[in-house]
Amino acid sequence: MSIEFDTGKVADLLRRIAEVEILPRFRNLKEGDTRQKSPGDYVTIADETAELAITPELMKLLPGSVVVGEEATAENPNIMQALAEPAPVWVVDPIDGTGNFASGQEGFVSMLALVLADDILASWIYHPVSGEMTIARKGAGVTINGQPVARFTPPTTEAKGILAYGQRGAPGIAQMVDRRRASVTQVKSARAAGIDYVRMAKGEIDFAFFSGIMPWDHAPGAMIVRELGGHIGYIRADESYRPSLALTSTGILSATSRNIWRDIHDRLFRDE
Repeated sequence: MSIEFDTGKVADLLRRIAEVEILPRFRNLKEGDTRQKSPGDYVTIADETAELAITPELMKLLPGSVVVGEEATAENPNIMQALAEPAPVWVVDPIDGTGNFASGQEGFVSMLALVLADDILASWIYHPVSGEMTIARKGAGVTINGQPVARFTPPTTEAKGILAYGQRGAPGIAQMVDRRRASVTQVKSARAAGIDYVRMAKGEIDFAFFSGIMPWDHAPGAMIVRELGGHIGYIRADESYRPSLALTSTGILSATSRNIWRDIHDRLFRDE
């Protein structure tokens, strides 16, 4: 099944929702506008109103599509089942990096991915403060602000990347990574997966590991990694990335090449 969609119209929608629902609340949150869904997992009124606003607009852009949003899924986890079904699915994270947003830091983005039968067709990562828009489309590469991004090339020095782990993810995974973190060269995470995936596209990092694996955090970045010639997979048995596996798999590792992926995987998870 093939579907028609306009990447430009989707990008314009992301910009409009950010302008109306997100930016007016940035550094302007009031008491009661932020809460924790679980320890360390923040949500603000901007997350909720942006998702409510964008959901009907996406369904209008692509009739017959459904929306899997982070906040809606928190209320009804069964929504995730749509990812492996025949209807097109919009995977939505209106504010990735909510902790940064809530504390007045600029490290947050709005993210979307379009998925059909568990296959990612396109993704959008928008930084509302700077206006930077990253778009990836299956078979068509990646652009940042309309400029094509070159495919990944081998690093000339030791591969460096981020290890983003903590309370999110399968039990024991944080301890597993912590035991071997010194075996890889680390740089600081942006505390927003979308920003870290764009950093990879820009050549700033060569790999990224995340213990949290929900599709709204990773489907947009997975499209970028694949279109630039990298590899992304779950750490157990090198399962190739599929959004629907988020409820049953453990940890996501992405890298600018399969060789780097295998090397970092072996350093962190060999014999685990």
